[in-house]
Amino acid sequence: MHYRSRISFGSAGDSNQQPLGYRRRSLASEPPLRPVTPVMELPFRRDLEKYKEIDEDEILNKLSEDELKQLESALEELDPEASTNALLPAGLRQKDQTVKSATGPFDRDRLLAFLEKQALEHKDREDVVPFKGEKKGKAWVPKQKIIETHQEEATTLDPELEEALSSATDTELSDLAGVVKGEKVKPVFDEPPNPTNVEETLQRIKDNDPTLLEVNLNNIKNIPIPTLKEFSKAMEKNKHVKKFSLAATRSNDPVAAAFADMLKINKTLKSLNLESNFITGTGVQALIEALKENDSLSEIKIDNQRQQLGATVEMEIAKMLEHNNGILKFGYHFTQQGPRARAAAAITKNNDLGENIYRKIGRNAMPNLARFYFARLCVLSILLTNLSLDRV
Repeated sequence: MHYRSRISFGSAGDSNQQPLGYRRRSLASEPPLRPVTPVMELPFRRDLEKYKEIDEDEILNKLSEDELKQLESALEELDPEASTNALLPAGLRQKDQTVKSATGPFDRDRLLAFLEKQALEHKDREDVVPFKGEKKGKAWVPKQKIIETHQEEATTLDPELEEALSSATDTELSDLAGVVKGEKVKPVFDEPPNPTNVEETLQRIKDNDPTLLEVNLNNIKNIPIPTLKEFSKAMEKNKHVKKFSLAATRSNDPVAAAFADMLKINKTLKSLNLESNFITGTGVQALIEALKENDSLSEIKIDNQRQQLGATVEMEIAKMLEHNNGILKFGYHFTQQGPRARAAAAITKNNDLGENIYRKIGRNAMPNLARFYFARLCVLSILLTNLSLDRV
């Protein structure tokens, strides 16, 4: 056992000094210590010995439901945090709330009707500040658009003409209108739809019809992509079609790639129109690679695509035109100055080269044509001479 002691803050030799704090008590003057009784020998501990051999499970099994509920409530009062312990399973953190017996089978419609009825019967909370119906601010009023009216300019005539027209009858005015003849307005009608039969044209291309020289599929927007690819596949073996137009047909990069493969094989086609479509730089790159191997195509149009091609693609176009001497017309609006100048110079060079070739062919062909026509004239003159001699 511990005892409180007084502590002196004076010197050890000064025995007469008054204590400033607690001094250490003399052990000789203190009474003798009382012996400590062991803990297990306490009276209330002796009474606990008889509860060690009690079987708790047997007692719990004998309890009724009401007694178990009372025991559970008592335990919650002793340890309220036990029900919210995170280490317990989720099913043991709350009381069992499924003891109530079911009122009947589950009926969804009946449950929804009950919830709706309960919500309607529930009274709304009264507003602390009642609504006065007061409107603050200005009400929004849409602006009225001003309708522009074109007033006819007043024409001033000579007094004699005004007097004559004011006194003229309806018949005279009709005769005068027939003589004057007002300016007729030329009506502008919408372009009729493309009458080309897609399936029939495709079959004629596959059959290599010699009468089919031009294919026009412009503005037919309901042609499927696989059908357009079939056109390119059929054109690979066709030997008669000279011009193929595919503008505004919603063609995309796969269609452009298919026609690029066709240009590597077909050497008969002279003009290809792919304007106003959804071809991007990828599809145009495929066409450029094909035109490096094709020297028979003289005209190609790829302008007015949905997406701009960019400076890189335009530079590739200019390089292709510089190496391809067969293209005389290239339909595309360049956005960069450098590729535009190089492409214009290449197209001009190709046209000049074509004119020189035509002139050389013409000079060589003129003597042959002169001999041919001179021989025919000689034959005709001989025949006429013979006829005249026979008549004589």
